[in-house]
Amino acid sequence: MLLSEVFRTATFRLTLAVVAAMIGTAALQFSLGYSQTKTFEFRRSDALLHREADLLSRETAQDLEHKIRERATDDLRVVINEAGLFDMSHRYVAGDLRVWPKGLYADGRVHELTVWPTEDAPYVLRILAIPVGGERILVLARGLHMLDELRLMMRHSLLVSIVPTVLFALMTGIVLSHRALARVTVMHEAIDRIMEGDMHERLPSGRGRDEMQRLAGSVNRMLDRLEHLMDEIRDVGNDIAHDLRTPLARVRARLDRALGGRLSADDLRAVVGRAIDDLDQCFSIITALLRIGEIDNARRRVGFAVVELNEIAADIVDLYEPIAEAKQIRLDLLPSTGPVPVYGDRDLLIEVLANLIDNAIKFTDPGGEVTLATVRQGDGARLEIADTGIGILPEERQAVLNRFYRSDKSRHVPGSGLGLSLVSAILRLHNATLTISETRKQDIRPGALFGVVFPSTPPTAPAAT
Repeated sequence: MLLSEVFRTATFRLTLAVVAAMIGTAALQFSLGYSQTKTFEFRRSDALLHREADLLSRETAQDLEHKIRERATDDLRVVINEAGLFDMSHRYVAGDLRVWPKGLYADGRVHELTVWPTEDAPYVLRILAIPVGGERILVLARGLHMLDELRLMMRHSLLVSIVPTVLFALMTGIVLSHRALARVTVMHEAIDRIMEGDMHERLPSGRGRDEMQRLAGSVNRMLDRLEHLMDEIRDVGNDIAHDLRTPLARVRARLDRALGGRLSADDLRAVVGRAIDDLDQCFSIITALLRIGEIDNARRRVGFAVVELNEIAADIVDLYEPIAEAKQIRLDLLPSTGPVPVYGDRDLLIEVLANLIDNAIKFTDPGGEVTLATVRQGDGARLEIADTGIGILPEERQAVLNRFYRSDKSRHVPGSGLGLSLVSAILRLHNATLTISETRKQDIRPGALFGVVFPSTPPTAPAAT
């Protein structure tokens, strides 16, 4: 693993940003600390200068000159804490400050001036000049060498503390970046194997403790879903080929017989009619598949509104009641006593009820019964379709929702095996759940019971029109 790759990782760049923030914070702290210390030292120096000037100004001219001269010869004094006595023309009288500082005024205020002695290097002083007795001017100065020493100490402390901290942070960033890059490399290798066709490969996700593991877990769930969809597509392709092959083979066989034989016009019309019926069956399969694909893509969600489930159920019963009577099947509606609002597409919900009622009538023998009931369930709704037909085995109740699935008991009944798949797709679009169980009532023979539970109506949903 190249070191340049480590330096390009987001972890290392984040470490550099943290290091820069640490350096900036330390520099800001040093600046603020030095600024506060400098302000405090200036105030302290000014107060000392004013206090000393007040004491010396009370002395007589002779005593003042004597003390200034003694001060100049005192070996214990600090060199840059200076004093001088000048006349009104700024000529030197006594003291260790022998030259009148340029820019100094005897106004009783403290000035910060740079003094250029003849032998030493220039230095900055806080200087105070006040008139005293005897037509003279007293000049007191205090150096800032302690402040300079404090600044050097603070700078040295900053460098001593920040350098090892920065080095440690950089080393930590390199180690963490190397670790993160190793995990990303493993994920890249797994992704390459998946792209090469190994759809069973998954990213190392661990227990999902950090964001990388949670991301890998999400990708694995996405791959599981994609693999499931690919399996469904493969199965659907096989089922389509199987279901379309039979009617197309019948069409071809009939047309071959018609082409090779001597048939009358009525016989030819009969052959063409049966061929058209077989082709219509093929078209119905293709239309149903396109319909399921459109619903799975959630293209119809824009037409959602609050609709009354009792009204839809009544319309479906009125539509299928003549068909049920023709098969000598009793079709009953048990509506809820109150309104049953649901949030969805009215046309799609009609399609759901139509498929379920048609399915129940299709698999119920003459003399049987089909019941449609609507129930208000909390803030949601429940729809039940019960019949006295052949029923669905428990092990097949989930399989019948798959495309083209036909149980052995329903092979003799015409159909494509797509009705319940369409119902399942529409209900997924409505966030509703479909359950299949067995009808167990004293007045109804055992059959199939389809239960549909709709979620609560969104409070922001538009009202039904």
